[in-house]
Amino acid sequence: MLIPFDDYPLHQTALPVAHAGDGHADFYDRFWFNGYDEEMYFAVALGLYPNRGVIDAAFSVVHDGVQRSVFASGRIPLDRTSTTIGPISIEIVEPMRVSRVLVDSPEHGLTADLVATARTAAYEEPRQTRHEGTRLAMDVTRATQMVSWSGAFSTGGQEIRIAPGTFGTKDRSWGVRGVGDPAPAAPRTSSPQLFFLWAPLNFADECVHYLVFENEFGRPWAETAVVMPVLGEGAPVAGPDLGFRELHGARHDIRWAPGLRRSERASIVVPGGEAVELEPLRAFRMKGVGYLHPTWSHGRWHGELAVGGEAHRTADLDVLAFDTVHVQQVMRATWGQRTGLGVLEQAVIGPYRPGGFLDLLDGARERVHDEEGGEELSGE
Repeated sequence: MLIPFDDYPLHQTALPVAHAGDGHADFYDRFWFNGYDEEMYFAVALGLYPNRGVIDAAFSVVHDGVQRSVFASGRIPLDRTSTTIGPISIEIVEPMRVSRVLVDSPEHGLTADLVATARTAAYEEPRQTRHEGTRLAMDVTRATQMVSWSGAFSTGGQEIRIAPGTFGTKDRSWGVRGVGDPAPAAPRTSSPQLFFLWAPLNFADECVHYLVFENEFGRPWAETAVVMPVLGEGAPVAGPDLGFRELHGARHDIRWAPGLRRSERASIVVPGGEAVELEPLRAFRMKGVGYLHPTWSHGRWHGELAVGGEAHRTADLDVLAFDTVHVQQVMRATWGQRTGLGVLEQAVIGPYRPGGFLDLLDGARERVHDEEGGEELSGE
C-alpha cells in the first residue's frame, strides 16, 4: 500500500513505508517529550502501531499536587506525517531542531501550545535487544535529545506560562516492544523482571545522559553514559561527529525510598571523575502518558476515536501497584560546581537483588541505625 510519504527518497527496504517491522504486531514508532522546572512537570507521548492499525497519544501534567492526564486513541492515518489524534498533535517544525505540541481538551482540564527547541544533538542510544526464550521481546532504537521549552499550558483552569530556559527531553524511539493486547502464546516460564534507569540531565554548558537495563542480579544487558555538548550556532543535530563524550564505567548508586520502588536519593558514579548527585523534587507516574495504564496502555484498539481523561492527587499514587511503579522523578542535579535539572526514570518490576527486591512488587525495606551510627536494612 502506497502513502504520500513514499514520494520521499527514504525507503530502507523494498516495501512501501506503510509496511513496517516485517509485519511484527508489536512494531511501534513513538514521540515522547517531557518538560519541568522546580514547580511543575509535563509529558506528552504519541505512538503509531502500523501493524495494529492504531495511533494513540497522551498529555499529562503534575502541578500543585495533582497529576492530570488526557488520552486519545484511534485508527492510524494512511499519511504517516499526520501526527494528530483527537485533541493532541505533535508537529515537526524542523527535524531534530524544533517541535510543536498542541493540546485542546478543556473538558479534561488540559490545553497546551508548546514549542521544544533542541539544546543538544540527538544521541543514538545503543540498540536494545532482548529475547524471552524464543520470543523477541524488545528490539529498539532510541534517539535522546535535550530541549528547551517555550509557550504555555493550562491545567485545571490555571494557565502556566513557560519560563525562558525551561528544560526537558525529546525521545524518539522505534522498533519492537510489547504493545497492545498480547498475541496468543505459551505461558511464561518465569515471572516478569525489569530494571530500567534513564537519566537525561540538563546543565547550562553541557548535559549528561545515563541509561541502563539490568537483570535481577544487577548485571547490565544494555547501558550507556555520555556527556552531550550544548549546541553552538549552526552546529549539526545529527551525523557522525557530534562531540559526544562517553563516560566509560559509569554506574548508579540508589538509596531506595522505604516501602517503595523509587529513589530517596541517587547518584551516577563516574570512575576517575565527579559523581552526579541527584535530589528528588517530585514524582510523575508514567501511567499518565499510557505506560502500564490499565485502560489507556499503548497500542490498544478503543474504536475509531476515543478520548478520556483522569486526575489524581499525587499523594494517592504513592503506592506499590503495577500501574504506579513506573516513575520519573524530577531531580536537582549537582555535578562538581555545576547545578542543573533532569529526571531519573525508574521501572523496577520483579526481583532485583541489589535493591533487596525479591517479589513482583515488594517495596524497599526500612533502614535502621545501629548504636555506632551506621545503618542496615531491617527484616531478613
